[in-house]
Amino acid sequence: MRLVSFNVNGIRAITKKGFFDWVNNDSPDVLCLQETKARPDQLTEDILKPAGYHSYWASAEKKGYSGVAVYSKREPVAVDVGLGVPEFDAEGRTLVLDFDDFLLYNIYYPNGGAGNKRVPFKMRFYDAFLEHVEERRQAGRHIVVCGDVNTAHTEIDLARPKANERTTGFLPEEREWVSTFLNTGYVDTFRHFDSSPDNYTWWDYKTRARDRNIGWRIDYFFINQEFLPRLTSAFILKDVMGSDHCPVGIEIK
Repeated sequence: MRLVSFNVNGIRAITKKGFFDWVNNDSPDVLCLQETKARPDQLTEDILKPAGYHSYWASAEKKGYSGVAVYSKREPVAVDVGLGVPEFDAEGRTLVLDFDDFLLYNIYYPNGGAGNKRVPFKMRFYDAFLEHVEERRQAGRHIVVCGDVNTAHTEIDLARPKANERTTGFLPEEREWVSTFLNTGYVDTFRHFDSSPDNYTWWDYKTRARDRNIGWRIDYFFINQEFLPRLTSAFILKDVMGSDHCPVGIEIK
């Protein structure tokens, strides 16, 4: 089973850049999107229901902002929109799909914002998510989490760590939360296989950072440790264009 996650930075924009040609070629079993920036009633039928896929959407109350979606070849047993916390769910950041043998969380985690003003909101979201996911793991469920976490975990996960120590996305408290999450019993799937530097998933548009690979690894797949025997690979599709992010993915048995 091939699962892919991609912050598309606007579903309507990326569809004009060959997005569905790539989907057809890659043919993931499940494709999780973040930052769709659209409500279903704003989208055409070919975006809402691509051939061979069921689709699920969570949208922000604010137009053109945030939003997540999942395309899945396999129909889930159940789908939950949000974490059950109004201040977060109003921003359309979470979809939870129950595939019976595991729960899939597709999440667009908050950005800390200009001047780090939204860092407290981001940290509250992190904590609410961890409480939500741990409840289900402690009840015996296997967990797969993917999305734009908006934090580079360690110095190896961004090109210029020293220059960004006081920048949201690499603040000590953000990085510490990722460590706490992993220490609670979760695995960073990419790092499970690959400990090399220069593997990034986001590059700043304005400075043409992608051309020089001055990037950040802020998009992840996590699984609970008990699910590790089912994990066969994890990857970054750095050559896929159309967004300031690139897709990441895993394959499971």
